[in-house]
Amino acid sequence: MGVSGLFAVQRWISVGRAAWLAALLCAAALVSGACGQSVSVEPTPLHTALTTPHPSPSAATDRAALVTLYKATGGPDWHYNNSWLTNDLLENWRGVTTDQNGRVIGLELGGLGLKGKIPSDFANLSELKVLDLGGSDLPGEIPRELSYLTKLESLYLGGSSLSGPIPPELGNLSSLGMLNLRANNLTEEIPPELGSLTSLKHLIADFNELSGEIPPELGRLTNLVSLDLSWNRLSGEIPPELGNLSKLNSLVLNDNNLEGLVPLELANARQLNYLTLENNQIIGCIPISQFRMRGHCLIGSR
Repeated sequence: MGVSGLFAVQRWISVGRAAWLAALLCAAALVSGACGQSVSVEPTPLHTALTTPHPSPSAATDRAALVTLYKATGGPDWHYNNSWLTNDLLENWRGVTTDQNGRVIGLELGGLGLKGKIPSDFANLSELKVLDLGGSDLPGEIPRELSYLTKLESLYLGGSSLSGPIPPELGNLSSLGMLNLRANNLTEEIPPELGSLTSLKHLIADFNELSGEIPPELGRLTNLVSLDLSWNRLSGEIPPELGNLSKLNSLVLNDNNLEGLVPLELANARQLNYLTLENNQIIGCIPISQFRMRGHCLIGSR
């Protein structure tokens, strides 16, 4: 190869390297749209590319959730709001109980005059066992986020101006022993998912606008002691599955639109001491002796 040929090869290599470098720079420039007009690549926003993790539950996140509740329910106008929004320990805030790690396990604010809507941040109180918001003014539906409070043992929401359906998600609260929804404006049918609350001892939902039939799934609540669904708009027959409730002591179903015969299976509820069914369209009566009841049996039609 002559000198001229050698220069030609060297020039070809230089041009090749330059072209390669230009292509690399152009590819990088494509991201910012600076390489020609025929291709445009929009940058991917960080918030769509990455999922922001939720902060790990702690006393700090509990405090933040309580602050949100205070602001959402007219905290400054509560009847008592001792220490709220101060830097004091949460256990010194009115109605708050904490464990040894400072996590909130009890929130008893019933009758304090809360007014507003229950914020969804409540789900962050992951150690909560007792929640009492009874006697408040909390218009709107029961937040489905309450179903995330899987350690909840007692839920008191009676007389709180709540409306809409009972969320079926409440059936996820496997530790729940007390569910009090008395004297609200709850509507639609009782969700059969409540039959999954096998730890439940007391189900109180009287003085609402609940309709439809009593779900037979409630017969799976084998630890149930009292069931009060009176003063609603329930229809259909009393499900015989309620006879499976061997610990049931009180069954209150008066002032509904129930019909048919009293199921003989109720005689299997050996602990039943109080049964009231008046002001329904029920016909017939099982002798009290069959119930082995010490109390009284009120059965009748409108």
